[in-house]
Amino acid sequence: DDSGWADFRPFGQPPYPTPNVERLARQGCAFHNFYVPQAICSASRSALLTGCYPGRTRMFGAHGPGARGVDPSFATVGQVMQKAGYKTAVFGKWHIGENIESQPQNVGYDDFYGFLSVSDMYTEWRDPHFFPEIVYSDARTEWIKNMPFNRCFVHAKKGQQATNVEEVTIPVLSLLDDKWCQYSQDFIRGRKGKKEPWLLYHCTRGAHFDNYPHEKYLGASPAKHPYKDTLIELDAIMGRLVEALRASGQLEDTLIFVSSDNGPHMETWPDAAFTPFRCAKGSTWEGGVRVPGLMAWPGTIDAGQQSDGLFDFNDMLPTALGLAGASDLLPTDRYIDGVDQTSFLLAPDGLSNRKFHYYWLSQTFSAMRCGEYKMVLSAV
Repeated sequence: DDSGWADFRPFGQPPYPTPNVERLARQGCAFHNFYVPQAICSASRSALLTGCYPGRTRMFGAHGPGARGVDPSFATVGQVMQKAGYKTAVFGKWHIGENIESQPQNVGYDDFYGFLSVSDMYTEWRDPHFFPEIVYSDARTEWIKNMPFNRCFVHAKKGQQATNVEEVTIPVLSLLDDKWCQYSQDFIRGRKGKKEPWLLYHCTRGAHFDNYPHEKYLGASPAKHPYKDTLIELDAIMGRLVEALRASGQLEDTLIFVSSDNGPHMETWPDAAFTPFRCAKGSTWEGGVRVPGLMAWPGTIDAGQQSDGLFDFNDMLPTALGLAGASDLLPTDRYIDGVDQTSFLLAPDGLSNRKFHYYWLSQTFSAMRCGEYKMVLSAV
């Protein structure tokens, strides 16, 4: 969440260690031209799960508390993979629909353990650093509490009502990524020896800009800054998930994909997120829409690759189906903007099958990238 293109090696040289992500990149392919269609949470996450640009799903920007999510008529990668015989799960941040119809357990996922709303709605109104005018006003605090969003993280099984696990206070929030990682580790271990294949969508709460790292990682970075400490924590979490795969004998049967939902948040100057490109989260400049992207699959994807080929969040749905041998399940009731990148991933020195990438700013189609060139369109 909100991680910049250069926040992890091998994309940049951040002044803190990220050995687990770096090791994973060496074992697979690092994509230097990986893009989201809009540089903000809900829009990019909906594209990742549906294979459709925001102009089709009407999922623009970051949806606030109580907002409706993706139209349930849009099939998600979870739904199509379920049809292909996969066990599916979402653990962590959702943020593409709080209404019942758009919650994970009702759009293709067998298990959901996380929260539904925008990340900062759980914390900023509690923190005097961000909103002293709310924290020190009983009336305003009460107004926030009466807003239509669930202040708890929840658990739900397929087709069931979500039940509250715990209210997300600031102390609880600092533990969430550790809790969610433990849950994902248990899920991975539980799949050992099962014939049924699986899809896990694990979403961290960090490094959303209001960071409260686990106490184990406080001051762990050379900068002693919450954002940098959180990046070290997230790298450790990635290491724990990979180790769960290795220890359960599933590593060579698993495609691992790591990315961010948009460019970095840069409000904590001078010690903020990293991007060598212009601008940041919320912008259609490269700093907003160009994100880190890496994939590893030991024994299947050649190790040690660095690619400049275009890859788009939308491509994950058709590519997942292609890798699963189930391309016939690609939805036909609407146009899918994603392209199958299976040959790009698996062929020696494979070339990207994507020739264009489109960007949105709010509800406006604002730019298009053509291969190694860019064409900017402006509306008056």
